[in-house]
Amino acid sequence: MPFGRQHFREKKHESGGFFAPIFRVELFLVKGRHSIRPMIEERRNHPMCGIVGYIGGKAAAPILVEGLKKLEYRGYDSAGVAVMEAGKIEVRKAKGKLAVLEGRLSYCSFGAQTGIGHTRWATHGKPADENAHPHQDCRGDFAVVHNGIIENFQTLKEDLIAQGHAFTSETDTEVLAHLVENFYQGDLEAAVRKVVSVIEGSYAMAFLCRHEPEKIVAVRKDSPLVVGLGDGEYFLASDIPAILAHTRRTFILDDGEMAVLTPQGAVIKTAAAGELVDKAVFEVNWDAVAAEKGGYDHFMIKEIYEQPKALRDTILGRVNGDGVNLSEIKIDLELLKKTNKVTIVACGTAYHAGLVGKYVIEDLARVPVEVDIASEFRYRDPIVDENTLVIVVSQSGETADTLAAMREARSKGAKVLAVTNVVGSTISREADSVLYTWAGPEIAVASTKAYTTQLAAMNCIALALAQVRGTQSAETIKAIADAIREIPAQVEKVLAQAETVKAISEQIKTWDDVFFIGRSVDYAVALEGSLKLKEISYIHAEAYAAGELKHGTLALITDNIPVIALATQEQVFDKTISNIQEVKARDAFVIAVAQEGNREIAKFAEYVLTIPRTHPALAPILAVVPLQMLSYYTAVARECDVDKPRNLAKSVTVE
Repeated sequence: MPFGRQHFREKKHESGGFFAPIFRVELFLVKGRHSIRPMIEERRNHPMCGIVGYIGGKAAAPILVEGLKKLEYRGYDSAGVAVMEAGKIEVRKAKGKLAVLEGRLSYCSFGAQTGIGHTRWATHGKPADENAHPHQDCRGDFAVVHNGIIENFQTLKEDLIAQGHAFTSETDTEVLAHLVENFYQGDLEAAVRKVVSVIEGSYAMAFLCRHEPEKIVAVRKDSPLVVGLGDGEYFLASDIPAILAHTRRTFILDDGEMAVLTPQGAVIKTAAAGELVDKAVFEVNWDAVAAEKGGYDHFMIKEIYEQPKALRDTILGRVNGDGVNLSEIKIDLELLKKTNKVTIVACGTAYHAGLVGKYVIEDLARVPVEVDIASEFRYRDPIVDENTLVIVVSQSGETADTLAAMREARSKGAKVLAVTNVVGSTISREADSVLYTWAGPEIAVASTKAYTTQLAAMNCIALALAQVRGTQSAETIKAIADAIREIPAQVEKVLAQAETVKAISEQIKTWDDVFFIGRSVDYAVALEGSLKLKEISYIHAEAYAAGELKHGTLALITDNIPVIALATQEQVFDKTISNIQEVKARDAFVIAVAQEGNREIAKFAEYVLTIPRTHPALAPILAVVPLQMLSYYTAVARECDVDKPRNLAKSVTVE
């Protein structure tokens, strides 16, 4: 039954809110207070774009633009709208901010009452007018907006081109418009179901059809979609803030569900079979500011919880049952085979990702790796040449020191592979090749999901080099690839320890100093944990290679000083235990991070945070998550400005 003015079902929770029974509502501690919110918010790992749709009795274009403005906090590089106008679909889109798009809407009548809009964070194709959404088919009969990644788009695109379809963009999304054109036989819903049956990947997508002007059809899989229920008007959005000004009554779509919006109502069906879904209403009780953060108090904790999705997106299409496929790297395979040195250059958190990369690449690919701080590399006349692979790591792709270091390396003949999160950034344009991390926009200054996706990228590069150079057996490569694919779910298990982490933060919030120790790759993770704690809680924190304690640092270990010891690497576990015993002998307060099932560590620590067992090269991705949470909850307990720590900027674009 459609949700119209007289047709709806509301189910009231004891607290007075509304919820759909398929979404669990749990009471749990959030940032030190009790909060009730649907479990969908734990899964709201927002994609790299924003979707808005409208159908009703008002002018659609202003509502679409207004909704897109509410999603600006997520970051975007282009925007566009498509509206039904006098029997055809009118599309306006532009690279840049929404103000540029608004300037182009003067050519578009504001009488249209059905439309879809989009803000894009580039994934496939540089930021450009032609790559902005919405995308259309050959004849302009259909328009589509899409969040996510279509994993098999290249194969589909080649098949469509062979059939005579002409493409105008570099995006994966455009295949959706041409597919629905191929499948359409007078029923948009049926055509979209066929599209769903042939695509692979993650998506939230919405379609318009010239032949069915009073209809929007939308589908979700692994990327959120919300239907807003108004009075004779209906809304679609990828996130709740876009529609809060118009309604608080919503349907929150589950994976594999399709929404059909008409002026008469909103119907939810299964995308595969078209069967009706009896959906209950969820009534939003957040204010607009809280809604931007998905019900969380800060962007940082929201982004910590977004890491499973960010990791899934980063390994999607790259890691399979046989190993890793990095055909997107446009560097000659012969160079990768004969490379005699890898140099990783980065700053801050990205530098710590590079340190992990050193351990992993040397272990798997058996090639020496140097890791340099970018500001040092550029001034020391580094020894690189045409046989050196230089990997530069930068979340923004605009870090000034890293950009200068990359230019220095290229001037000496080295090939540069960039690992960055921003398509179209300066570093991505100037590098010889790019491996993008699909973390999506990161709002908090302290990096979390960008870092863990950089670690995933480092493991992919290490496996790719191992494959090309023949340094590991097929069985070993397959085993590590299988372990990588398990990582997102394992991160979710680590996140479930939030209450324990919060209790620990109460123990250390009053201290002036905290020490981190670790051996092997755990030392690199200790450096990142130390940086996170100091930058947002303002507690003095230092990280040391655990074996260095006796060379001076033990003088600082006194009664009840917190020492966070990472002990995830079995090959050096006994040595790490010896170092923990050294600080315990001086009455330190020890917090340990170790793998599940390790009973020995509990003898020497006041608290033990565990991570699921995995390949040693992947343990850093899991081990850093409790350290991120510890930093966050400690900063909250100290009433610090978590998202905007003093004296720091998100992207350092000056030397």
